[in-house]
Amino acid sequence: VLPLAALAILPTFGCAHRAPAPRPAVSPPMVSPPPVSAADRAYASGGAAMAEANYERALEMFTTAWKESPGHPGVAGDFPEALARLKNSGDESFRLGRLEEAGRRWSAAVRFLAHPAEKGKALPFTKADLRGSIDRLSASLMEKGVVEYRKGDLEAAIASWRSILAYDPSHAEAARSVQTA
Repeated sequence: VLPLAALAILPTFGCAHRAPAPRPAVSPPMVSPPPVSAADRAYASGGAAMAEANYERALEMFTTAWKESPGHPGVAGDFPEALARLKNSGDESFRLGRLEEAGRRWSAAVRFLAHPAEKGKALPFTKADLRGSIDRLSASLMEKGVVEYRKGDLEAAIASWRSILAYDPSHAEAARSVQTA
């Protein structure tokens, strides 16, 4: 009986067995996410440019991503769509009468048609379609410049010819017309 009584008074003197004091919470070691590759950063920038309807910039960034990581799956999927949207935005600019802008966009689309990410993908247009649109646009602007020149409006004539040079700097006839006007 006595040993039980002794055990009953021990907690009051601090000799009883107590639960260990709680340990401070230890956070797990910080695990850094894997670094984002240059290709993935460029691809993400291209995706952001597409969301802003800046298709030429998107294609430039997708090209950068492809150079860093040939065969990048995101680029392979999104490049043809960006290219088609660039061409369509040129069509829309033409429809709205923004001829220089149309020429710039169509010319950019021609440049990107040779990209490896586009190879083998079905696009709703060909290089010949784009070149034909650009050639018709250039012929129309050349004629407009000639008409303005004959009316004596040199500024309007030169503006028409410079519009061609904005999207086709190698257009010899437009360059020659600007020089002689």
